Order: sequence, then C-alpha cells, then structure tokens
Amino acid sequence: MSAPAPAVRARLDRTCIVMMSAVGDVVHVLPVLTALKRHHPAARVTWVLQPGPASLVRGHPDVDEILLFDRAGGMTSFRAIREQLATRRFDLCINLQVYFKAGVITRFVKAPVRLGFDRARARDLNWLFTNAQVPPHPMQHVQDQYLEFLDALGIPRGEPTWHLGPWPHERAEQAARLRGFDRPIVPIVVATSKAEKDWLPERWAEVCDALHGDFGVQPVLVGGRSARELAAERTILARAKVPVVSALGSGLRGLVQLIDGATLVLSPDTGPLHITVALDRPVVSLIAYSNPKRVGPWRRFHDLMLDAYGDPGEDYPIGMENRPGRMPRITVAEVLGKVEHWSRAYRARYGDRSAGAMAALGGAGAGADAPR
Repeated sequence: MSAPAPAVRARLDRTCIVMMSAVGDVVHVLPVLTALKRHHPAARVTWVLQPGPASLVRGHPDVDEILLFDRAGGMTSFRAIREQLATRRFDLCINLQVYFKAGVITRFVKAPVRLGFDRARARDLNWLFTNAQVPPHPMQHVQDQYLEFLDALGIPRGEPTWHLGPWPHERAEQAARLRGFDRPIVPIVVATSKAEKDWLPERWAEVCDALHGDFGVQPVLVGGRSARELAAERTILARAKVPVVSALGSGLRGLVQLIDGATLVLSPDTGPLHITVALDRPVVSLIAYSNPKRVGPWRRFHDLMLDAYGDPGEDYPIGMENRPGRMPRITVAEVLGKVEHWSRAYRARYGDRSAGAMAALGGAGAGADAPR
C-alpha cells in the first residue's frame, strides 16, 4: 500500500511521542509507532508517558526511550519533564492527545515540527502548542483517529501491528504462569477506571459458574488492586460455586502473558479489552457507557460484543456522549449467549491454549498481530 502525499513534511530520525493517557490509548498508539519504525528503521523514538501505562511498553522493541510524567505530581512533574526534555533535540514531536497538559509538554519539546490534532478536535487550546496539524476528519474509532497521523506524515499504514508480546524473554515466565492450570483459562476483567463502566460482580459470579461447569474452562479474575477491583473480587469469590482463580495485581506485562495464553477473555470497556484485540484473542466485550463505535473492539470480534449503549433498534451516531446507568441492562443470559457463540464459532479455530499447549510449542505462543 503506497503512502499518501504527506500533509506535513518532517524528518523522522529523532521522534518524540507525547501520549500520557491510559492503557487503552497506549495500545492504540502502538500501530502508529510500529509503522513509523517499519518505514524508517533508523528512527529513535522517545515516548513521554505516565508511570502506570509505561510498564506495558517498557522493553517494547520499537520504543527506544521512555520519559515519565506523573500527572499526580503537579508542578513538580512539569518541572521535571521540562528539565529532561531540555537536554534533548528532536526532529519531530507527535502529540496524540487533545488536552492542555499534553500541549504544555509538547511545547517543551525542542523540535522544528510539533504535530497534533486539528483545531476542531484539539481541546483546552491544545492546538496552540503545535505548529502542524492533521487535516480535519469526521469522528471515527479512536484507533483510526490515531492512524491519521501516519497519513499526515506520508507514512504507509501497512497492516497494523502492535508487537505487544509476550516478548522472547518473557516466555519462560508466561509458561510458569500457565503451568498451574489444568483447564484453558478465561480471564475476566472485573472493573474499569470508571464505576459506570463496571458490570455487577454478582453477575460475574454466575458467569464463572457457567464457564467452569458448562464450557470446561477456568475463570481467572484479572486487573489491578484498586478498592473497587478488590471489592468485586471478594463478591465473586464469595458467590461463585466453582473454583475461581484471582490474578489481580499481576501487572500489565503479567496481564499480557495471561491474555495471550487465554482461550477467551471477558471484558468491559477498558484497557485490557484493547490488549486482547491487539493479541488477537477472542473477547466478549460488555459496553454501555461509552460509544462502542468509537471505543469498541477495533475490526474484530464485533459478533461477540454486547452493546447496551444504544436502545433496541437505535442507529446511534458515533460520538463522545456517555450514557451512565446502562451496564445493568446486560444480563447473565446475554453474556453466556455470547460465550456459546464463541464456543461454536471461535473455539476450534483459535484453539484452547494451556500450559500443555504452550509447552508443546516450546513456549513460543503466537502473540499474533494480524487478524485470522
């Protein structure tokens, strides 16, 4: 696929990425970064990132340097990142965020070209801190929105890749994680960053019972160790009538290893959903608060998605509007209906990964980027 004529001309040798947001956005940025490196392998990429999501991409083969910005640190963090950037020179800065803080940091970057979103999409006067913008475009999925930056720079998109791992040095650790399971695992993401996007933990407990009893798989609770996640864990473990394994607090790289080794994942709208899509593992997604046309699984597994955002028969437009209070509309029967569809349509094709299967592969699981 040939590259479009660039709207912005810039050298790529020393590129700084400003994207400090949450895990899902970091996953969506990776195809931009990998395409840039594929197009210009000699490029050196520095990424300004928050400490939490930084752990997901630390060690990534296409990330040369990570500079941490802890937004909780206030002005101290701004001074620290300014001092770090003051000693570096770049040819290009790509600001993939639309908020004021990212704009300020973009202005700290010493680069002749600072590329950001067009004025219509950049919020909080963010556009004032860039000197080049991607052409205006109607709203679309977040992943497609980020890929516009490749078009603006004249970089061929190619087949999107994430290179999210597990990486070769992690394979032994992954095999050790999976060794204790005697059934294929199904990670369940128990909570998100917003309570409005969470499903009810007592319903997850019912789903766990059916997964174990009717589908012969092992439910595994995944996520962090926030108060809401720990509360959901307690409820699920107390109510489930079958053995449920909790892997909360495994870290983002541990989460990648578990998802890559999974036969299926169940997730609301949160970062692990997009990690699952990037790893090409089937996922039943539960979405009701945010617009699925903008934040749902990108290009894959739409037939496994439960969409409670729209009303029955509603052809809603893509947009930024949130609709609170709708997650309880999703029933246990609906979730299990999607699991049944997965069992018929995906299980044999994608295979049941297990410790035994990983060992047979010599610890070299797929970790696929391309759709099947």
